Amino acid sequence: MLSMKAIVLAAGKSERLKPVLNKLPKPMVKINGLPILEHNIVWLRNSGIDNIYINLHHLPDIITDYFGSGSQWNVKITYSYEPVLLGTAGAVRRIASQFWDKRNTSAFVVVYGDNLLPDFDLPQIIEFHLAKKGIGTVCLYHKEDVSQSGVAILDNEDRIIDFIEKPVPSETTSHLVNTGIYVLEQRILKYIPDGFSDFGHVVFPAVLKAEEKLYGCISDRELIAVDTPELFRRAVEGTGRR
Repeated sequence: MLSMKAIVLAAGKSERLKPVLNKLPKPMVKINGLPILEHNIVWLRNSGIDNIYINLHHLPDIITDYFGSGSQWNVKITYSYEPVLLGTAGAVRRIASQFWDKRNTSAFVVVYGDNLLPDFDLPQIIEFHLAKKGIGTVCLYHKEDVSQSGVAILDNEDRIIDFIEKPVPSETTSHLVNTGIYVLEQRILKYIPDGFSDFGHVVFPAVLKAEEKLYGCISDRELIAVDTPELFRRAVEGTGRR
C-alpha cells in the first residue's frame, strides 16, 4: 500500500438530484448495486491507498453507519463532520491539517466522492504528479459541453496556465475539464483561506497567480457524473442496473 492519504469529499446536498436521492446523501446513491462512495473506496484501496478521510455534512449517519471504520473494505476511514459546509477546498484544509506534519512532506490525493471514478488510473496520475514535481496535479478529460465544469488550459509541458470554473462559450476554447481527482502537495494549504473556499473559484486561480507549477494529467477515460436525474439515468444504463 502507498503511504499517501486520500481525502474523499462527500458532504454536498445535491439539490438537483433530489428526485433520485430519496433521503440519501448523494454519494450513497447506488450504481450497479453499490453506493457510488463504495465504488470509490474500493477503487482507492485497489490503487494502493488504504488511509481515507471523508468529510460529511448532509445525512452523515447514513455514511458512517454503512462504512464504519472501513475495516470491511480493508481500509481505515476517518470522518470529518462539517456543521457548516466548508466547500471543496475548505474541507480539505480542515482535514489535511489533522495529518499535516512538517517532517512529512508527502503528497495526498483528493477525490470528489459523488462522481463514479474507478475507470481512472490513479497510480498513473500519482506517477505523473511525482515526475512533474509541481504543487499539484489535476486529472482532466475531454468533454464537449464544458459549461458546467471546471476547464483547464495547458501549455506544451502540461502545465495549467488558466483554470476557469463553469465558463461561458466566449471564455475558452478548451475542452479539458476537471474530473475531481487531484494529487496535491501539502504546501498548497497556504493558498486555502479559512472558512468556506472552493478549488475552482479560489484556490487554483490563487496558485496560478503565484506562478506555482500546477499540472494537468489528461486521461482518455470519461467521468461518470450523476449531478441530475438525467445524468443518473445515463449512469445506470451505462454501467448496469441500480
